[in-house]
Amino acid sequence: MDLSRVVWRKASRSDEIGDKCVEVASMPGWAALRDSKNPEGGVLQLGPVGLRDLVDSVKRRG
Repeated sequence: MDLSRVVWRKASRSDEIGDKCVEVASMPGWAALRDSKNPEGGVLQLGPVGLRDLVDSVKRRG
């Protein structure tokens, strides 16, 4: 999937210091997540069910 034109947003709950930042990009039917400290590194691409499961899992772990 070509992610060269997506707009990345820093997650609102990211660390203020900047050492724990996640960026999210939305696309029709998909979401992409990456580490803002390593934007050229790996990208996690999730569909709606995968994203919901990830968010639910993070919420449970607090």
